[in-house]
Amino acid sequence: MPFALLRVLYRLTILALLAAVTLVAVTAGRVWWTARQDQRPASDAIVVLGASQFDGRPSAVFRNRLAHAAELQRQAVAPRIVTVGGARPGDRFSEAEAGVNWLAAHGVSRSRLLAVPAGTDTVSSLRAANAVFVRRGWRSAVLVTDPWHSLRSRAIAGDLGWRAATSPTRSGPVVRTRETEARYVVRETLGYLYYRLSPGDGATPARTA
Repeated sequence: MPFALLRVLYRLTILALLAAVTLVAVTAGRVWWTARQDQRPASDAIVVLGASQFDGRPSAVFRNRLAHAAELQRQAVAPRIVTVGGARPGDRFSEAEAGVNWLAAHGVSRSRLLAVPAGTDTVSSLRAANAVFVRRGWRSAVLVTDPWHSLRSRAIAGDLGWRAATSPTRSGPVVRTRETEARYVVRETLGYLYYRLSPGDGATPARTA
């Protein structure tokens, strides 16, 4: 192979590596920046992203999300709270059902609560919620999740056609230490890039239903 061609390939490789590093760095910055935003526009619903539950008892991470959603509802950010998340094999409760039961036990009227007990990840859970939004004519939501998950969840909801805002929790295990924050920023950076770069894996708008 001619030396000139090798030099061109070398330069192209270096440029490709620099582009990849820049993409990751910029995305990590967006994850970090979005995590610090707290958006509370008047919306059709507050949507709580599911997390682990143990025989109907929400985990500490989930409880912090639910408590934050209840506070937003008391502030009249939205008239209702939608919980999402399915069940694992053998579970008696889905994440969504555990969330609704916890909220009802902590003072939120059941008439203001709706469980969407479907989905095993953020994409499938929000797709399931979107079917409910379409049927009811809802178009806007404030998403409640952990700070580092805000960018990806808002992107997915936006791809579904929602006017989506994020109001993340500020307490709980995922915001306890700098080391935890750094780990979640790395994880969500990779998760967001995977979502954006994987063909056919994105959320498909379903406003025609």
